[in-house]
Amino acid sequence: MTPDMITGPAAREAPGGTLPEAAERALRAACDHLVGLRDPGGWWKGELETNVTMDAEDLLLREFLGVRSEQDTAEAARWIRSRQRADGTWANFHGGPGDLSTTIEAYTALRLAGDHPGEAHMRAAAAFARRGGGIEAARVFTRIWLAMFGQWRWDDLPALPAELILLPPWCPLNVYDWACWARQTIVPLTVVASHRPVRALPFDLAELRTGRPSRRGRPGGTLGALDRLLRRYERRPLPGLRRAALRRAVEWIVVRQEADGSWGGIQPPWVYSLIALHLSGYAVDHPVMRRGLRGLDRFTVRDERGRRMEACQSPVWDTALAVTALLDAGLPAGHPAVAEGAAWLLGEEVRGPGDWAVRRPGLRPGGWAFEFDNDGYPDTDDTAEVVLALRRVPLPGARPAVDRAVRWMAGMACRDGGFAAFDADNTRELIRKLPFCDFGAVIDPPTADVTAHVVEALAAEPPADPAVLRRAVAWLLRAQEPDGSWFGRWGANHVYGTGAALPALAAAGVPAGDPAVRRAVAWLERHQNDDGGWGEDMRSYRDPAWIGRGHSTASQTAWALIALLAAGERSTAVEAGVRWLVRAQRPDGTWDEPYHTGTGFPGDFYINYHLYRLVFPITALGRYLRPPGDGAG
Repeated sequence: MTPDMITGPAAREAPGGTLPEAAERALRAACDHLVGLRDPGGWWKGELETNVTMDAEDLLLREFLGVRSEQDTAEAARWIRSRQRADGTWANFHGGPGDLSTTIEAYTALRLAGDHPGEAHMRAAAAFARRGGGIEAARVFTRIWLAMFGQWRWDDLPALPAELILLPPWCPLNVYDWACWARQTIVPLTVVASHRPVRALPFDLAELRTGRPSRRGRPGGTLGALDRLLRRYERRPLPGLRRAALRRAVEWIVVRQEADGSWGGIQPPWVYSLIALHLSGYAVDHPVMRRGLRGLDRFTVRDERGRRMEACQSPVWDTALAVTALLDAGLPAGHPAVAEGAAWLLGEEVRGPGDWAVRRPGLRPGGWAFEFDNDGYPDTDDTAEVVLALRRVPLPGARPAVDRAVRWMAGMACRDGGFAAFDADNTRELIRKLPFCDFGAVIDPPTADVTAHVVEALAAEPPADPAVLRRAVAWLLRAQEPDGSWFGRWGANHVYGTGAALPALAAAGVPAGDPAVRRAVAWLERHQNDDGGWGEDMRSYRDPAWIGRGHSTASQTAWALIALLAAGERSTAVEAGVRWLVRAQRPDGTWDEPYHTGTGFPGDFYINYHLYRLVFPITALGRYLRPPGDGAG
């Protein structure tokens, strides 16, 4: 869409008055809805919706541990069936293509629930699986699940020796070379792979096999030779070394269990840790196991559509964004929703050490995590957003917490000046090439969206060393794509990255006329949809043809507007975007958004944050109506 596509009175007017008047009404309705979603404890948490692998693997976990109930199975199966597409497949995101591994796991869960392979929906799923190469072509993690139930040979999986836990942090392939979410998954998986358990299912999955040999996860070259060597070692490990490794791994797992029973507050390490401990002699009634299983209930959503699992929960992130949105909308800092939300955030500060200290041993703790109970893994992204929210709300004790967070955040800068989410300098590319790393991001390098959020926070609350901010801004400018956009690691995708970068550069004092800013503005204007909104499909992570293209969504339209407004734009593109938000708003004040716009692993795992459709439009409308200088920041 070009800037001159909407001109004249139609660009300024909306049904029932001018566009600003319509935007004001939409903003008030949205704020009312957001305030109404607040928990009595002061926090917000929208559902974090992913795909049915969470539900399938939950049933497989319960089957493995012998705790699967008929009610849980029936409710989860109802949800899984409701997500099946007309072609018999399951996708990883709304509107996306069928995914082989997700379909295989969903199919297996439905077999557990009693669905017969001769039923039409099962026949369609099995046919798709065979066309896609069957179990033999599934990702390694899917085949690990199937191996645990005798549906795949452990010998045909990449080697995963428990002795990895014994490697010191300076040694390549040590567990701290993995991103935090990956290391918490790999350590328990090494325990599982060492035990090579097989718990028979009451059925066989022959209808999902093609009989062709599997080549997935079989590297060539040096890594292929290393894998073959480790496979031979796995057949005859050194007994004393293996016992020491398993003992260390189990201790490592137990000490990292969070207060809510989770591991890292995310599903993959949680389920694998429970299985690893169970194989190591922990009965299901052991306190650690009881805490872990009970904690899963907190991540369970039940409604008329069935029972589904959240892969993670985002109360700190959601609450920080909600507080900022309400302040941007013009609510005073003393409003109960704002003040109580900020007070809750203040109480969630992380004051203890975590795995991040392996690379930054002298850095004092501070900052915030993503979840309710994830004290071992604060992250710079959440910390930046909480700092931006708390600095605008006068609370006793907030200033020392903000200062601690700024010091910690600045200390997490990577050598090149950028910022990653959880660790500093977690960039060893060798990890990516290992044969069992065929799904999901496994390292945590600096990214444009995280660096931008940190820049925005440090520009508002300058660090003791000004060079940290200067180097981060320089990193961000270097990271701009040739087309003028920025890549989005944790949100979809270039719209998200650009939506983070432009406000950060503005906060850091980069003028609106800077060539980098003008290129970004031009990119956003070129990628505006004809309806006035913005959208970007998750396929853009793998197919460049989708970059900046997709159905208009409330969250992505808001990101684009926030970026354009930060760049000083009051253009017809901005007015068209605001008009889209006004027109698309539901009568209850929120927006429909079935599309996934959050990212777990680029190219592999996606998230629909149910609060994104509300908090970001509020911020966009608030900043449109109340530009900086009128109380918005």
